[in-house]
Amino acid sequence: MGLFDSIREMLGTRAEADATRDADPEDLWGMSTAYLTMGAELDFDPLGTAALCFGDVDSTDFASTVDDVMAILERGETETGTEYDLQSDAHGYQWVVLHDDDPEDLVTSIHFAADTFIEREYGSRLLAAVFGFEHARDGTLAYWIYSFRRGTFYPFVPTGSHERDHKTEFKLESVLDGELDVEDDEEYWYPLWPSGSGRHPWE
Repeated sequence: MGLFDSIREMLGTRAEADATRDADPEDLWGMSTAYLTMGAELDFDPLGTAALCFGDVDSTDFASTVDDVMAILERGETETGTEYDLQSDAHGYQWVVLHDDDPEDLVTSIHFAADTFIEREYGSRLLAAVFGFEHARDGTLAYWIYSFRRGTFYPFVPTGSHERDHKTEFKLESVLDGELDVEDDEEYWYPLWPSGSGRHPWE
């Protein structure tokens, strides 16, 4: 098992075993106000992209569930203009990647997608929801990651290949804790590095 596989395995199986509360897709609505705080107090603007990561299941019922999620997002694209695509990373995980300049539309789409998996009894396959931000002045990328296995958010600020800016992560935590249910055990702030040469966790 490689490094990236281990990180995703810990974010999944280990986090689930040590979970202190159940995940609730309603938690995602917190990002509807958190993005305003990110801009006003931290100068981080929404990237216009968010993503939902989930593990695949080799069954026709699960494939049907994914088709239902895509159908919901297709209807949403007509109504809100939120574009989407489904892609796989090098480690066998699936990503629903959403693009929209309106952060609230992104939150709504992520919520609907996650809720559909849960209603079809595939909530255990959900790994993380990822919301991207970019610093208005220096272009630093930052992410808020919601762990479905822990039922909490945590910040992730990569600075290069397998390096992260802990100082900025702690700053994000101090400002957003209370507005988001932030994971208080930093051991579970798992990095989601890109699996290839991309810039984002879903690439």
